[in-house]
Amino acid sequence: MSGSPVVVAGGGLAGISAALALADAGLRVTLLEARGRLGGATYSFQRDGLWLDNGQHVFLRCCTAYREFIERIGSGDLVTLQRRLDIPVIHPERGVSHLARSDLPAPLHLSRSLATYRHLGRLDKLRVVRAAAALARLDLGDRSLDAQTFGRWLHNYGVSSRALESFWDLIVLPTLNLPSHEASLWQSAMVFQVGLLTSGPAADLGYATAPLGEAHGARALAALEATGVDVRLHSAISGVERSAADGVQVCVGAQQIPASALILAVPHEQAARLIPADVHANAEGFADLGHNPIVNLHVIYDQRVMDHAFAAGVGTPVQWVFDRSAAAGLTMGQCLAVSLSGATAYAARPTEELRAMFLPELARLFPKAAEARVQGFYVTREHRATFRPSPGTLRLRPRATTADPRIALAGAWTDTGWPATMEGAIRSGRQAARSTLLALGCERGVPTTA
Repeated sequence: MSGSPVVVAGGGLAGISAALALADAGLRVTLLEARGRLGGATYSFQRDGLWLDNGQHVFLRCCTAYREFIERIGSGDLVTLQRRLDIPVIHPERGVSHLARSDLPAPLHLSRSLATYRHLGRLDKLRVVRAAAALARLDLGDRSLDAQTFGRWLHNYGVSSRALESFWDLIVLPTLNLPSHEASLWQSAMVFQVGLLTSGPAADLGYATAPLGEAHGARALAALEATGVDVRLHSAISGVERSAADGVQVCVGAQQIPASALILAVPHEQAARLIPADVHANAEGFADLGHNPIVNLHVIYDQRVMDHAFAAGVGTPVQWVFDRSAAAGLTMGQCLAVSLSGATAYAARPTEELRAMFLPELARLFPKAAEARVQGFYVTREHRATFRPSPGTLRLRPRATTADPRIALAGAWTDTGWPATMEGAIRSGRQAARSTLLALGCERGVPTTA
């Protein structure tokens, strides 16, 4: 078995990052992906001549693993990162206000914009400051924080429903894919401490300026192949067999692939089915992590209706909206992508119903939209976009290592300490690669997990 490759099952960001780390350390690697593309939950599709992403995925300056990953696959020219955090927040009646950072040290870097933030009253602003100070003092080493919701904790500080929508959920909902009243306090505290309260530049926002199919899928495939990784698309793993003599056998249909080690970088429900029962005692509990949907609306107007690169909405069902005209290949008009997180209320609704609901809301936020002609309206639904980071799920997230050092787990659902984000996925892949390299006695080239 010493001549067998390490097999990575799954070609999402977790699997790609694991395969690159292993190959960079000098190992032979075979990457198996069930679909005909790489990128996992981040991908693009073509509709009426335009390239649209399945969802609007963003990153922050504090997402160091993702930023390193982007450079590693040669996509640095296909992303943009704000020089300084500035989020236009639009209310249909109150207009535009900005959450922006200054050069003051954290947590004072948001104080100036908070003072002029028109979507909160004076008392709400004082309570935001009080709650933020208490949030910064929470000990993330105390996992009992995972026993209650963030919303209940905020209620103890007198946070109003208006403040919840106009400030706290602007960050919690798109990051955790759950609103504050459902999300774990521990995971919410982690998001605010790492992203907003300890470093001024940490929350500067970035996103891909090209279709994700190019920025993640095509560029990653080229990087993997250049590193010698054997990438096999349309190769769904169907089983895993172990023996003391033969090591790990990975089943792809009727074919068996011998492996010196295996990294399962697949969704948690699939991992629960595939992992041998004696390798992880709590594998059946992976499914208890559940899932939560994300819905994205892609609206093509015959003229420009939004003057911002992106904006957040309050007082409206429109959560976040991005100008994706250039990435889509649109030369005239404007392509807006509306991202709806925690989208249980929208995931099963017909396209025409969503159209009737959201086009008037977009016109309320952007008056020019009322005068424009809609040339296209498309809906993407990711019904199992992320696991649910509700109270009690922290104990369900497994570490990369298992009882068999030849088998490791990867995926944004594993215990990275991060939510189900691109950053969490890439960190999980690096953790799994590290575990595998150490198990195989390859101490040189072992990646860090940050």
